[in-house]
Amino acid sequence: MTRVKRGYIARRRRIKIRLFALAFRGAHSKLTRTITQQKIKALVSTDRDRGRKKRDFRRLWITRINAVTRQNELYYSYSRLIHDMYKKQLLLNRKILAQIAILNQNCLSIISNKIIK
Repeated sequence: MTRVKRGYIARRRRIKIRLFALAFRGAHSKLTRTITQQKIKALVSTDRDRGRKKRDFRRLWITRINAVTRQNELYYSYSRLIHDMYKKQLLLNRKILAQIAILNQNCLSIISNKIIK
C-alpha cells in the first residue's frame, strides 16, 4: 500500500486547534496533543461554571440584602423580609432588591414599611 501524505489538511486541522489555545502557556499552546486535552478541560470547566456563576450571584445578592436590613434595623433579617414579601405578594427578585439595598436604602425602608403595615 502506498504512503499517503495528508499535506495541508492535517496542518489546517492543527492550526484550527491551536487558534483555540492562543492564551494558554507553555506546552499547552504549542503541542497538539496537550492542546486538545486542555481544550476539553476548558470546555468542561466553562459548562460547569456557567451554573456555578448563577449560584454565586444569588448568594451575593442574599448577603447584600441581609447586611443592609440588619445594619439599618429596617427589619429583623433577610429571611423574615422575604417571607413577608411573599405573604403580601410583593414580588421583587433578589437581584433588584440587592440593587435597591446598595444604591437607595431609603427605598428599601419604604418597601419594608409597606410590608409591615
